[in-house]
Amino acid sequence: MKLKNAWFGVFMAFILVLSTFTPSFADPADPSATVSDEASAPASLKIHFKKPGGWGTPQLYYYQTSPSVAEPTWQSSPSMDAEQGDWYVYAIEGAAGARVIFKDGNGNQTPAGGQPGMLRDKEGWYDGSNWSDSDPNAADTISPDAPSGLISTTKTDTAVTLSWAPGSDNAGGSGLSGYLVYRNGSQVGSETAAATFTDTALSPETEYVYTVKAKDKAGNVSDASNALSVTTNSAGSTNKATIYYKMGYTTPYIHYRPAGGNWTALPGIKMQNAEMSGYAKSIIDLGTAAQLEACFNNGSGQWDSNNGKNYFFPPGTWTYSAGVITPGAPSDGSTDITPPAVPANLAVTGKTSTTVTITWTESLDNEGGSGLQGYEVYRDGTLVDANVTAASYTFEGLAASTAYSFTVLAKDKAGNKSSPSAPLIVTTSAPGAGNQAIVYYYTKTRAWSQVNIHYSPAGAAWTTPPGVKMAEEACSDWTKITIDLGEATSMKATFNNGSLWDNNNGQNYVIGTGITTVKDGVVTSNAISPCTPLPEDKLPPSVPENLSAVAKDLGITLTWSASTDNENGRGVAGYEITRTGGTQGQKIYTTTRTDFKETKLEAQTTYTYTVKAFDKAVPSNMSAASEPVTAKTGDAPLPPVGGKPLGGDVREDSIYFVMTARFYDGDSSNNRGGQYNVDSGNAANNDPMFRGDFKGLMEKLDYIKALGFSAIWITPVVLNRSDYDFHGYHGYDFYRVDPRLESSGASYQELINEAHNKGIKIIQDVVYNHSSRWGAKGLFTPTVFGIRDAQWSWYYDENIPGLEYDGLYPNDVSAKAYNGDMWSTTEPAGNTCRNWGVPTQYYSKEGYRIYNCQWPNPTSGMFPTEYYHPCWIGNWEGEDSRSCWLHEDLADFNTESKPVQDYLIEAYNNFIDMGVDGFRIDTAVHIPRITWNRHFLPAAEEHSVAKFGEKGEDFFMFGEVGAFVNDKWNRGSVNHSAQFFTWKERKEYSADDEVAALEQYNYENQLGTGNQPTSDNAFLRGNAYHTPDHSKFSGMNIIDMRMHMNFSEAVNAFHNGKDSDDSTNDATYNVTYVSSHDFGPNKSTTAYNGGTGAWAENMSLMWTFRGIPTIMYGDEIEFQAGERIDCGPTCPLEETRRAYFGDEIEGTVVASDFGKVASASGKVADTLQKPLVKHLQRLNQIRRQIPALQKGQYSTEGITGKMAFKRRYTNAAEGVDSFALVAISESATFTGIPNGTYKDAITGDVKTVTNGNLSVSLSGIGNLRVYVLDLPGNPAPGKIGENGPYLK
Repeated sequence: MKLKNAWFGVFMAFILVLSTFTPSFADPADPSATVSDEASAPASLKIHFKKPGGWGTPQLYYYQTSPSVAEPTWQSSPSMDAEQGDWYVYAIEGAAGARVIFKDGNGNQTPAGGQPGMLRDKEGWYDGSNWSDSDPNAADTISPDAPSGLISTTKTDTAVTLSWAPGSDNAGGSGLSGYLVYRNGSQVGSETAAATFTDTALSPETEYVYTVKAKDKAGNVSDASNALSVTTNSAGSTNKATIYYKMGYTTPYIHYRPAGGNWTALPGIKMQNAEMSGYAKSIIDLGTAAQLEACFNNGSGQWDSNNGKNYFFPPGTWTYSAGVITPGAPSDGSTDITPPAVPANLAVTGKTSTTVTITWTESLDNEGGSGLQGYEVYRDGTLVDANVTAASYTFEGLAASTAYSFTVLAKDKAGNKSSPSAPLIVTTSAPGAGNQAIVYYYTKTRAWSQVNIHYSPAGAAWTTPPGVKMAEEACSDWTKITIDLGEATSMKATFNNGSLWDNNNGQNYVIGTGITTVKDGVVTSNAISPCTPLPEDKLPPSVPENLSAVAKDLGITLTWSASTDNENGRGVAGYEITRTGGTQGQKIYTTTRTDFKETKLEAQTTYTYTVKAFDKAVPSNMSAASEPVTAKTGDAPLPPVGGKPLGGDVREDSIYFVMTARFYDGDSSNNRGGQYNVDSGNAANNDPMFRGDFKGLMEKLDYIKALGFSAIWITPVVLNRSDYDFHGYHGYDFYRVDPRLESSGASYQELINEAHNKGIKIIQDVVYNHSSRWGAKGLFTPTVFGIRDAQWSWYYDENIPGLEYDGLYPNDVSAKAYNGDMWSTTEPAGNTCRNWGVPTQYYSKEGYRIYNCQWPNPTSGMFPTEYYHPCWIGNWEGEDSRSCWLHEDLADFNTESKPVQDYLIEAYNNFIDMGVDGFRIDTAVHIPRITWNRHFLPAAEEHSVAKFGEKGEDFFMFGEVGAFVNDKWNRGSVNHSAQFFTWKERKEYSADDEVAALEQYNYENQLGTGNQPTSDNAFLRGNAYHTPDHSKFSGMNIIDMRMHMNFSEAVNAFHNGKDSDDSTNDATYNVTYVSSHDFGPNKSTTAYNGGTGAWAENMSLMWTFRGIPTIMYGDEIEFQAGERIDCGPTCPLEETRRAYFGDEIEGTVVASDFGKVASASGKVADTLQKPLVKHLQRLNQIRRQIPALQKGQYSTEGITGKMAFKRRYTNAAEGVDSFALVAISESATFTGIPNGTYKDAITGDVKTVTNGNLSVSLSGIGNLRVYVLDLPGNPAPGKIGENGPYLK
């Protein structure tokens, strides 16, 4: 199974608690928001290696990891170059990082075979055990740099804590070892590795002088750092913060509270003049608190609160200057005496009759200066504001039709001020003149203390980012600005707090004249001021009308007309539903919708319902009850008659793979598009993700049979739960079939039965490795933090007692699926998720605050380890790939836990009982082989045999072991290679499954690829068939990943397939396909597009070579060739290989036999005339009549030709002996074959062999010759079927 390509890479270096919501802060109107620099390519990566004793000249085996490549490929280098002693070196050109393995020509290797390569991202020396960043042969005699910036961060009466800037050793040195701390010239304590040290047991009120020296690993010691004099506090004074404040306000106040304590009374404590000019100072006793929270003000209403975030000071001495906090006291003087540049290019960007907004070019401080602090703005020579930080300002309270002179000067952090700018003369508008936009912005959601509006009147330029401060008086939770639009009637706008942006998800807001409110992304034009007090609302909404109730089986669906609130009311908030009837008595539910559905009610029972509406007033007003309605449930539906498998050797079948939800829509009432239906583009195409269903599949069984297929592999059928789960791999209730696939008369059981009636097997896709991220119902389902506030009420549904998630509710094709059962604001009993409900620093793309435990996550503690693994995969060829999460949508089962094993075994036994003919096992590689061999495989086999006897013995299981590489063993790892899973264990391991899994992994890994079992079960011995030895067979067959990855050309797939067959227990059972719902050949993310001829040749190979041929629905017409296979909800499904197929098979078709059409009409009749359809029909007819092509062993001995081989199957008990010679696309010769009469199944040509040799003349891509030997009791069939576009 492939995961959504847009979401699935080499994975998540970093996972937010809410992956679906991605912060989006860039302002599209600001070109600087998207500027990035492209890094230059690295020159080379040097790798040094010390040759061990007994080794020949070392060689380097590597693949590049940085810069990243689309598909890392191991490369074998020439011999490494000799250096001094036993050291060798090799430079990997153009690489900045690589995984490396060292080898020689004698078979020596480190790390050992099967182990992953060692990752290296800089030059390094490896001595066989450890890596070094510097040359171990070089003598280090150079001292490291002296530490700098020594300060005291905390002091008490008996202790001093020091810190300093981390030092560095000389280039190529031995590396920094640590630091030595000296008090009054003598070393104190031992060497410390950290750049901090606490000196204890000191005397109160005593001066101490400290220095620090750095020491490297060679023992070289640096010069001493700067000397620092520290005087301890007086006795008993242990926890104080000394704060120096760079004068911004003439009379500064500090308003503070120790952590956990109370705030000082406003405006706080007046700060005293410090001992150095330009600073104020306060010494604050923290008591037992660990830090101080503070903000500053001028005592008259002007505040510096770090944009509402406040400042924090631990114990110790700190200097504050223009928003920047640095450790220690300020220096006694400043060397910066140069003022910054004069502000230039003053311009007016907006004006009204009472305001003027100006901007200017940002000033720069002199090189090496203290840095720009801000600006002072003047009106008619009078200072208006001395603490402006942005290069824009709005002057307010002006007189209409009046000329004003505005100037600006810049100042730096040292207090130097520039000369005033050139004056800008602006005349305010006349009263009522020009178009005005009065904008109110809601601040509570984002918790912004300051808001800027960055805007562009229609046809005019944008303001300079971050825009203009919204500073007009408004009311609680709102800020306001009035903007003169001139002659424009609208403007584009975005909002920000100086760092974070609200740009309407990249679309910008469009705001017109008059009053406009912007609240949580919603723009209301011609609004009433939100600061106008609303009249008290004591009137209820109108009574809900047109209530109806419709019963179906054991469910009842209600609908009604929406109520309206009274004029000037707060609006309708929702509805209260009262139900009476049945043995449970009265039930009351609430909903915000105008429909409601109940399921699993009592049979043949009358229920009565009424509905009331309530409004948003506090307290809410409730309407009178609606007129009551009644509905009576029906009988409990009888379960369909249980099925039983068809039985028989699955190699006699060919398989048609169907993604049920995308195949054919037989019942539109169960179509569901989910919350991404609109955003993905699916809604615009009337193409919801859940569209096809079992009814549609049942209606098209004859189409599949007419193609010649006798088995259907269908995607998982269990109830799924995620935002985009139509594919079936996000299982939630493993004991329930997904209702979005079933219909009346078309249950899953009825599909199985109907397929069996037509002689078609059903192979069910199953998942043992993982559940949905919402857990597995009946085992464990997580409860996440949620809150129905102004931000999140749209996402979290109210809990409806008795309503269970079923994927269908609510009954709206574009509705978000019900989630009222899975969240809580209050921490639930037994919760194990850490930091429940604590806000994080992140915001969703809508700008909403994200909380801890708001989204399922393996590392948050949310999932008990008894049921789930608590980690992310880090190495796809490592042990953790079997015991960690693949993706955020896939919660990784702890399959070595007995409760999990019992849950899954019982769940899948239920489907075996329904008569399915086999399982395709998803993500099999991510479960240890020993767990398969001990539990899951024998459980399924034993249950099938116990239930169905001889037919149960034919239950077929094949696994997806995702080895997406072209080599025989998956990057050298046996535990991650497909053929490995076809074998039983060959030694005893611990009885503890978790321990045994690790033991088995390490044991097989150490044995490596050269010590794995081999088999000739797929191969002829000469010309003779032999009874295969399945005594070591695990029970799991496999998808032939090697052929799949190499099917870009049939000849590549043929030779690679042969190469792997000796390491597979019996490759005649391999399931072979070209392309799937996950990948095309070579791990392509686009549907195979090799051309019709290449498709025909691939099919000719699959239908005659060993293995079970399989195609995905639509391959027969090259459906969506070249399109992306998957894009998740980021694009419409119709643009992918997972597009809806039903339009191609509309109409009727009747199959007279496998591969034969009795009648057809409509579009499907045209589809059945396509060239590959004709090719497939004949291939299926031929294969079904020649046992050697179905079950035969093969050989290429004595054969020449591009793709040519011989096959034989013998079963004396059944009187079957079938021998065939196959040539594909080109001529071939066969020598050493049995004499006799051979008849070609393609042309009917007859050849008599008397000397053991036969030559085949053949041309045409995809063409075939299949010469079958006449044998006693097994006559050759001669020509089978009619000539077609390729077989002729």
